[in-house]
Amino acid sequence: MEGVVHTGTDASAFKECFSLTWKNPYVLRLAFSAGIGGLLFGYDTGVISGALLYIRDDFKSVDRQTVLQESIVSMAVAGAIIGAAVGGWMNDRFGRRMAILIADFLFFIGAVVMASAPNPALLIVGRVFVGLGVGMASMTSPLYISEASPAKIRGALVSTNGFLITGGQFLSYLINLAFTNAPGTWRWMLGIAGLPALLQFILMLLLPESPRWLFRKGREEEAKVILRKIYPADDVEKEIQDLKESVEAEIREEGSAKINMMKLLKTKTVRRGLIAGVGLQVFQQFVGINTVMYYSPTIVQLAGFASNKTALLLSLVTAGLNALGSIVSIYFIDRTGRKKLLLISLFGVAISLGLLAGVFHETTSHSPMVSRIQTSHFSNYTCPDYSSATNPGAWDCMKCLKASSPDCGFCASPTDKVKSHDISIFLQSLVFVFPSLTGFLLLLQLLPGACLLSNDTVKDLCHDESRLWYTRGCPSKYGWLALVGLALYIIFFSPGMGTAPWIVNSEIYPLRFRGVCGGIAATANWISNLIVAQSFLSLTEAIGTSWTFLIFGVISVVGLLFVIVYVPETKGLPIEEIEKMLETRSLHFRFWEKSQKPQEKKSQAV
Repeated sequence: MEGVVHTGTDASAFKECFSLTWKNPYVLRLAFSAGIGGLLFGYDTGVISGALLYIRDDFKSVDRQTVLQESIVSMAVAGAIIGAAVGGWMNDRFGRRMAILIADFLFFIGAVVMASAPNPALLIVGRVFVGLGVGMASMTSPLYISEASPAKIRGALVSTNGFLITGGQFLSYLINLAFTNAPGTWRWMLGIAGLPALLQFILMLLLPESPRWLFRKGREEEAKVILRKIYPADDVEKEIQDLKESVEAEIREEGSAKINMMKLLKTKTVRRGLIAGVGLQVFQQFVGINTVMYYSPTIVQLAGFASNKTALLLSLVTAGLNALGSIVSIYFIDRTGRKKLLLISLFGVAISLGLLAGVFHETTSHSPMVSRIQTSHFSNYTCPDYSSATNPGAWDCMKCLKASSPDCGFCASPTDKVKSHDISIFLQSLVFVFPSLTGFLLLLQLLPGACLLSNDTVKDLCHDESRLWYTRGCPSKYGWLALVGLALYIIFFSPGMGTAPWIVNSEIYPLRFRGVCGGIAATANWISNLIVAQSFLSLTEAIGTSWTFLIFGVISVVGLLFVIVYVPETKGLPIEEIEKMLETRSLHFRFWEKSQKPQEKKSQAV
């Protein structure tokens, strides 16, 4: 999920992290218990994409109204915005541990409400509860891990939270697949999130509060007991002293002057840092990443794959690549640099979105024709708009699906069904072998089909005759190219735009303003996420899937230009150098050249 803090680190830190398994398992217990919040965050983000397919089947009002589908998805994001805001206050007032416990409670309540929802309204209420938990977990889990970890491996342990988020997304697709044939399908998919929430609640009851928070509240003896469990005996006294001095300095800084928005905007370095940081967060969402994460199976169906199970199976590829990309980014972020990685990422994203736009244009403009003979075979269920059309011979599948008084569907030719069934079997055994997959899919012949009323009775009649039933997309010979486009999109997005905006935001602001500026940037990310999630399906309905992806592609190009002009390279630079760079506007336009390290510049000056 692109909505969480990522921290750059190196391989040595992960090796030291691994050694904690036998050296100090207590630290790992703290980190992974808190990290379950990240797993829940990722699971909830991914599970709705598959559950939505079956929610539409159960609630016809959801299937008919695009805005209801978008609301079911996006209300969790709206809840997350509120949860993040309330979570910040709750973290300071009641502590990190209590905030995680409350987030788990909200997760559990939301999961129960969603699993038992008798109507879409109550389902949306459950999504809001889960969203509140997501928002609190998104900021509290990494904060707790950071404050309860030894300094040397803090980055590695915080990064595990990011892995658990993408791992949770991948797990959600596996769970979706596991319950495709179970009674209640989507209720199991959504309800099962209550189990890890309950597990984390129990584990956190057995764990202590963050030592830093305890120091801030004057509970020093409690904090020292915890620190002695975290650090080796040789280091613990120094760490206690350092933490005490850090907290005292922080309190003095807070008391010296209040930070307000006008002061932020009048400070040149902060203003330029905010332009870069907030801009990156907005572009991260507006290039469409969460349309892929929230609506991946729906996009696959729009590309011409009618089966819910096949759509979920193929969507598993995007979730797997996203999880892999978060690991790859750790290797490249400190070797390649933030700016270069962002530009490579945006260039690839723009190309991928251009490919998707082209594929969906071909899919909609070359859909199979409607046959009068095939349609008359279901004479009692012919689509009324087709029956009354002045030129029915010009009707194709796409025109049939756009009929709205009442809604109509496309029953494909029996030949298409047989070949598509063979493809589905092949996908389940060799889904990752793209060369073979493309060859298989090209065998599909697009024969004319029937345009019929869209309801469960007609759907069953169509299936009974070994045909495929389409209501969201049409059969297409180009569907495999859409899968390639989605895969390329994730491959380019995840290592760069997926992680770098968060890392740049953690480095670009002066220390005193870092908390408030980081909060502004994170809020911009969540709000942008909400806008995209709430508008994607409406856009595809209003202007078509092809134009929607083309808009995302144009935004990617604008984002690329934005990075070149406004985003400095922060790799390996101390905060003083970054501030100086922002002050003088000496941005590193030649991003392909290695920037000099501060000590090299000093030696040259001498």
